Amino acid sequence: MTEIDKIAWIHLVDGRVLSTRSRGRDVYYLPGGKRDPGETDMDTLIREIREELSVTIDPATARHLGTFRAQAHGHAAGVTVRMTCYSARHEGALHPDNEIEEIVWLTHADRPRVSPVDRLILDHLHTEGLLT
Repeated sequence: MTEIDKIAWIHLVDGRVLSTRSRGRDVYYLPGGKRDPGETDMDTLIREIREELSVTIDPATARHLGTFRAQAHGHAAGVTVRMTCYSARHEGALHPDNEIEEIVWLTHADRPRVSPVDRLILDHLHTEGLLT
């Protein structure tokens, strides 16, 4: 079985979570991405969020919110994604960059619009009372 190792930033404001849509994609994904060789979780989180959203994550404020596994969207059956999620403060104004075409604020009602692993994360955030 193949597993894709990804790190995600959970940024919640007023009961909504920040999500992104890449060019050519039809679903939303939590911001973040795949770990490069030798990177720690924080290295990946900081690099990916800077590349995707043009903001700087403050690693001193990072908090692990959970690790989730599901079938990887758009991949063959049996390919899973492991998403390790962190909240953290950031500096700068959010702006879609590189492959990111759109940023949106989602609620639990938007669950059908996200990838399978993000559905699990939205469910968790909703159960914890963090997502409306």
